[in-house]
Amino acid sequence: MIEKLQKRYALSRQGAKDLIKGCAACVVQNISFMFPVGLLYLLVRDLLHGGVNGGRTVFYIIGCVFCVGLILIATYFQYNATYFATYVESGVRRITLAERLRKIPLSFFGKKDLADLTSTIMADCTFLEQSFSHFIPELAGSILSTLLIALSLLFFDWRMALAALWVMPVSFAIVGFSAKVQERLNQKAMDAKMACADGIQECIETVRDLKANNAENKYLKGLEKKIRAVERRSIINEFGLAAFVVSASLILKLGIATVALTGAVLLMRGTLDILTFFMFLLVVSRLYDPLQGALQNLAAVISTRTNIARMNEILEHPIQQGANRLSNKGYDITFDHVGFAYNTGETVLQDVSFTAKQGEVTALVGPSGGGKTTVSRLAARFWDIQKGKITVGGMDISQIDPEVLLSLYSIVFQDVTLFDNTILENIRIGNKDATDEEVLAAARLANVDEFAEKLPDKWNSNIGENGCELSGGERQRISIARAFLKNAPIILLDEATASLDVENETLIQTALSRLIQNKTVLVIAHRMRTVAGADQIVVLDNGVVAEEGTPAKLLEQNGAYARMVKLQTKSQNWTLG
Repeated sequence: MIEKLQKRYALSRQGAKDLIKGCAACVVQNISFMFPVGLLYLLVRDLLHGGVNGGRTVFYIIGCVFCVGLILIATYFQYNATYFATYVESGVRRITLAERLRKIPLSFFGKKDLADLTSTIMADCTFLEQSFSHFIPELAGSILSTLLIALSLLFFDWRMALAALWVMPVSFAIVGFSAKVQERLNQKAMDAKMACADGIQECIETVRDLKANNAENKYLKGLEKKIRAVERRSIINEFGLAAFVVSASLILKLGIATVALTGAVLLMRGTLDILTFFMFLLVVSRLYDPLQGALQNLAAVISTRTNIARMNEILEHPIQQGANRLSNKGYDITFDHVGFAYNTGETVLQDVSFTAKQGEVTALVGPSGGGKTTVSRLAARFWDIQKGKITVGGMDISQIDPEVLLSLYSIVFQDVTLFDNTILENIRIGNKDATDEEVLAAARLANVDEFAEKLPDKWNSNIGENGCELSGGERQRISIARAFLKNAPIILLDEATASLDVENETLIQTALSRLIQNKTVLVIAHRMRTVAGADQIVVLDNGVVAEEGTPAKLLEQNGAYARMVKLQTKSQNWTLG
């Protein structure tokens, strides 16, 4: 049962246990609410049979105190078992999702928008938090307590019990049959919300380009349509839910009428006493209130399926696994007949073979879309290949845990990601255990001190969201400082100087020259002069190795590499006419 609850509601094992406890607490609380009804029944019986004497008065006073105490205790445990436990589970669920995302291959993120994943971790968890604190326990509590009460009613008078209970299966069936309709409505509403969230995020991220092209009004009109679509889908969703719940509630209320009519007929026939009739009227007046809430809770539980499916998509996605120990001998990176395609089915690499040797610089060049960046990502096991083998020092990287494998790599991307923190802490990402002195030493090797010392708070200056307070060259130098601090034996450089001015490019190239000494270096570059001093050049075109060799050798061959050098030389000599 625990495993089924975990699967059905995307819960941890403890969360599933807490859900059972919460349901049990709701059952006890609902039953406690029936004790005053029983006490009132006894009071009426005594009044009809000669009144209440002094001893019975004390009994009823003690009974009232007992009922109040029982309800307070039951409510206290119900509150702890539902609300508090739910908040703990909500935190566990978010952490579990984040941990799972950490181990999922990057190919998964190519199919998902950032707003979608953020919504799953935050909004879906919040919705389920409400479900597990309100909907599910109260639904289970209402159903189970009602079944217990129904059994007791059958012992009193089965005819009156049937008159009171026939509406229950009919009402729940109406809401239950709405499941498929609700799922379709919820999915359409979720799609509209995600489209709106993506539009808002895109608007914020691209506001500079929208302003530059006078495209704000046009874009905002499209965004307004998405917002209106969310509003429209929410109204339709609410109406679709209400149509079933209200209909079921109306059927439920018929139970009071059937109890009254059946009781009246039986009284006239003399087969039912007035006290039993009164007791049934009391019970059904209390019985249907939680059931009406249960109908709404049932509809709400059905609507959680969309949210749970989104969470299970993450929790059930295959993760990258492997050994926690490195077994490499050296740091040569070898691609052996590697083939790779993204989820779209488009083949990016086919039968790629080459070796990036330790202590040498291997440059990947070629036209855009040729597979250069894909090769560097595969070398670090950001994705898993479909064909062939990639080894580091003879060690098959597909058999090594990605986080363990990445301890061998320092990576400098073209697009640097920085955090809203100080310069020191942004560099410390390279080695969280590094001392301030070690961080500063790495920063100076990357020429970060050239601008950091000029800032008001120097190294403790906050650089803003994604380093918005810094220039492109300054941000890139922080990225290189991270690589210095990590001091890994393999360096991956992805267009580290592609978009920089001459002065920054010179400073960064100086820093990179220090960084790559005596390491295995795999560099991606479009500027041929950047790789002129490389030990080996691999030309990738249409997913295959078109040429391979030293720069001098490839120039002699007068092939693809030589053609790219000539074209870039020609473009560098171009001037405005």
